[in-house]
This record gives sequence, structure tokens and C-alpha cells, in this order.
Amino acid sequence: MIGKGQIGVFRWFWWCHRARLVAVFSIHATKKLLDRVNRPVLPAVSEPATILGNWYANVLFWKPQVALLVNERTLLPVLMPLAPAATLAERFPEALQRVLKALGVAPAFIEVETDAMADARYAKTASRSVIGIMNEFKYLAEVYRDYRGFDDLVALAVELSGTPCGPLYKRHGSPDRELDVLVASWPEVGPGTSDALA
Repeated sequence: MIGKGQIGVFRWFWWCHRARLVAVFSIHATKKLLDRVNRPVLPAVSEPATILGNWYANVLFWKPQVALLVNERTLLPVLMPLAPAATLAERFPEALQRVLKALGVAPAFIEVETDAMADARYAKTASRSVIGIMNEFKYLAEVYRDYRGFDDLVALAVELSGTPCGPLYKRHGSPDRELDVLVASWPEVGPGTSDALA
């Protein structure tokens, strides 16, 4: 016969197991973005179920406002409309799908990655390195929009993905190349973490 203490342990393990199944990746959002999405802020998912892993996000105060997301593992940027902010996480897989398709990523990889993004957990930012890259992308995106006529968010993300990034200097240089190598190694590569982008 199972005692009350054992039942409590089983419930605890089930809760942990369910949390891993539901919160499959994290979006590390800036305070300005967290104020707009108005969702609970929880600890980051340490072992995301997605290949690309966790993401960082900020808001661009354009008209209309835009969300900028940067992948922690590859530094791949994605731009998408912020509104409605409450559904940003739910709409993000579709925005990522469009960028990956524009970059010529294999459809099988896109399908597996976006299917694994069933739900997201918002967390505070933690990596100064990724925040620095996100700020650089924010500046470049405004330059490309204002002086080079980029008004399509997917095309703008593709352009930004070719930017050389310091944290990738000893790896593959730019997010698009980092992504190419990651996709080429799939499915041997496992679910994503930051891979030392501290």
C-alpha cells in the first residue's frame, strides 16, 4: 500500500515531468517586453526540447511596434509584429518558420523545430553577450529600414542574419552560417542550449 508521503513524491515528480512537457523552451525577454506581454516570469528552461534552444526578445518602438527575437544558440534574428503582445509566444513559431524558409532551411528541420515549440516560458534576460547582439541588431534594423528601404520583416531578418557577430568569431562568423552548420548536423545534434554564448 502506498503511503501519503509516497503519493506526495509521485505528485511532485509528475508536476516536474509535466512542466518539462509543457514549457519546451524559454523566451528571455527584456523588462519593456515583459511589461507588454503581461505573462508570468518563470525560471528559464535549462534543457529546451527544441533544436535551436532558447531565445531572447525585445521590443522595437516602431510604428507599428515590432518584436525582435534572437536565438541564444545561433544568434539568428527574427522580426515580427508585436501586437497583440499577449499572443507573441503563440505566434512566434510561424514567424520563425517564414525566416527559416527564406534562408533555405530544409522543410523537415523547420517542421520538427516548429512542432516542438508548442509552448514557451517567459524568463528574465541572463546573457550579456546575447543582449549586446540584440542591441546591435536593433540599431542595424533601423538603419536598414530608414536608409535602405527594408520594409519587409522577413527580408530584414534575413539581411541581419548575415551580420558578423563577435561571439561567433571562433565558430562560423554569422548567424546564417551558424544555422547552416547546425542544420547540416541535424538530426545528430541534440536539443539546444547556449553552447557557451555566455
